[in-house]
Amino acid sequence: MSLNPVRPWRSIERRKSRQIMVGNVPVGGDAPISVQTMTNTLTSDVKGTLDQVIRAAEVGADIVRVSAPDEDATRALKEICRESPVPIVADIHFHYKRAIEAAEAGAACLRINPGNIGDASRVREVIKAAKDHGCSIRIGVNAGSLEKHLLEKYGEPCPEAMVESGLDHIRILEDNDFHEYKISCKASDVFLAAAAYQALAEATDAPIHLGITEAGGMLTGTVKSAIGLGNLLWMGIGDTIRVSLSADPVEEVKVGYEILKSLGLRTRGVQIISCPSCARQGFNVIKTVEILEKRLEHIKTPMSLSIIGCVVNGPGEALMTDIGFTGGGNGAGMIYMAGKASHKMSNEQMIDEIVRLVEEKAEKLEAESSEV
Repeated sequence: MSLNPVRPWRSIERRKSRQIMVGNVPVGGDAPISVQTMTNTLTSDVKGTLDQVIRAAEVGADIVRVSAPDEDATRALKEICRESPVPIVADIHFHYKRAIEAAEAGAACLRINPGNIGDASRVREVIKAAKDHGCSIRIGVNAGSLEKHLLEKYGEPCPEAMVESGLDHIRILEDNDFHEYKISCKASDVFLAAAAYQALAEATDAPIHLGITEAGGMLTGTVKSAIGLGNLLWMGIGDTIRVSLSADPVEEVKVGYEILKSLGLRTRGVQIISCPSCARQGFNVIKTVEILEKRLEHIKTPMSLSIIGCVVNGPGEALMTDIGFTGGGNGAGMIYMAGKASHKMSNEQMIDEIVRLVEEKAEKLEAESSEV
């Protein structure tokens, strides 16, 4: 169920999946949908990789994936896993021994690609290492690297081929009495990914990792991910997500959270509702929102803030937000608190006043929650 069940038209009935653990983060079942990203540093650069992991965690990443392409990387994983504030997933391609080394180094989860990890005997060795070291496994099916026999059978990457690949590898894990797994079936094509995920959701009760792979740059990738992931999440499908952008991993986390927040599936920090601005605006809305987004990044307490340029929609939007500012005339506007007009404020002082009010409210809400 979404976080707003009072309004039935906002309800999302989540698919019932079983729950696994990725380190200390529950995935599936009734756990919150977790947000992931992936580092793009050389994993052998321990300091650079950890810095990136920490920055991602600070903006809300629950889990971070790190590539493990060679022995230098898996050696570095030991310190990275030990020092990371969030569970680390080791991304494995081609070399199954890297998966074994990653498990030994303390990875919380092993991401293996069925299309390139090797035959069933190699997968069994990876399963043994995961069991021995308490790792979960993500089966990562990708339209761009499906097994040769499936491409020959279906002629091209298609939902049926992707789901068959995933189910084949689920069978291998379960035949080896391993059940701590989640699964993804990513594609860069939104239609292909969505169809594959819908079929997968019906075929298994495993937790599902959502993603539109190779989605593109900041703008293109955000739009594709919002469409693909947003529609699936709206259907109740998905237990953990990663937004794939050719951008700073921190931006992936921010976009992922915004997708979840827009559907009422997660809350974190200040959600700013703002108008696109027009000739009626009583202040520079675009610049104001840009500044407020930066100055309120440190707030983790969920709350809503409306920044509206004029009185056409401003008071109405303020009715539905914790704090609001509506532009007026003569270089001033109105501050709203909990939907009610509170006090006038000059445009010059408005940003500092809003930041003060948000920080005060966050402090109050945190104190109240700690008393419960």
